[in-house]
Amino acid sequence: MKVRIGKRPKGDLVDLIERISGEDPSLCYQCGNCTAGCPAAFAMDLPPHQVVRLLQIGQEDMLLSSRAMWVCVSCLQCYSRCPKGVDISKIMEALRQVTLRRGKDGIEVKGLPVDLLSQSPQQALVAGFRKLVS
Repeated sequence: MKVRIGKRPKGDLVDLIERISGEDPSLCYQCGNCTAGCPAAFAMDLPPHQVVRLLQIGQEDMLLSSRAMWVCVSCLQCYSRCPKGVDISKIMEALRQVTLRRGKDGIEVKGLPVDLLSQSPQQALVAGFRKLVS
């Protein structure tokens, strides 16, 4: 049985993230297990549990300007460690989708080195562009 922790702010972003991801961020009680197990947390400006907290309190600007959603590798380690069953990788994907729909890309394609583009497998480039470019 899932029990909500605290009151959820009424906001368009929270509702949109819930609809896209199918996850309820209000279930998270900030234990930090997700961050402790995240292999990419060292490279994130906001660790996974703080991303969820910002979503809970409605800090849309700080959340959408963060690089954490672009660094998340969707390995599901956060989900496997969460005592409440919150899949943060789905929330991160939903945040990427919202940001891309608003016209903000995760990378600047023109800024990529030509050597990287010529030496990388096409499948890797396509997968990366699908995740990072609108």
